[in-house]
Amino acid sequence: MTNKTVFLTGASSGLGKGMAREFAQRGYDLVLTARRLELLEALAEELRQNSDARILVKALDVCDGTAVAQILAEAQQELGRLDIVIANAGIGVTGRAGQSSMQDIERMIDVNVKGLIATVEASLPLFRTQKSGQIVGISSVAGSRGLPGGGVYGATKAAVTNYLEAVQAETQGESLDVTILAPGYIDTPINQGAKSRPFVISAETGCKKLVDAIEKKKRFAFVPGWPWSLLAPLLRRLPTSVIAKMT
Repeated sequence: MTNKTVFLTGASSGLGKGMAREFAQRGYDLVLTARRLELLEALAEELRQNSDARILVKALDVCDGTAVAQILAEAQQELGRLDIVIANAGIGVTGRAGQSSMQDIERMIDVNVKGLIATVEASLPLFRTQKSGQIVGISSVAGSRGLPGGGVYGATKAAVTNYLEAVQAETQGESLDVTILAPGYIDTPINQGAKSRPFVISAETGCKKLVDAIEKKKRFAFVPGWPWSLLAPLLRRLPTSVIAKMT
């Protein structure tokens, strides 16, 4: 039986790297993409030593929509099919409104929003040709409510959630699955400099839960489910005076 295949953006570090390890242990074949090819090669070598998975590595900047479509098509051809495409690439830079660098703001929008959309848009025709496939987009608990110091990052995550919800509606009735995952604080470099990380969990635990949700083809899931499935909706109801006191 042919292993299922996973195409993963942002695989060189953080959640992407952790999910790659988890998928390899579960017997999936992988296409690892990121801008830093040397880090991908090192991860691929580690995974080959610890699993029987076929591993392809591809240098990719998700901000280049043409390159995204090209690399996806190459990966599908080389592996025969793609079963799961995970739009994971993302960056986070904190900064209060009026005090942030436009370069940082534009980069977050380009990677987190445009990059995810480019990945999904290029995946859909491939999956429709195959007549099956699963798209996974990584959002965040931060997309639930604008918080001081994280307005732009949260806005990018709210944007991708809305976009992916539209894709779910537009593909209703097709043999496609669309999964939206909203992690809380999982111990990875993107949040290790934060002053406060409530309910933080280890990268290993977090990535296992992310892959569990993907395998279950959940339409939407906070990760971890507890306490964020309760707390994230409550954030919407808190008065602005309370939100203003948060760091």
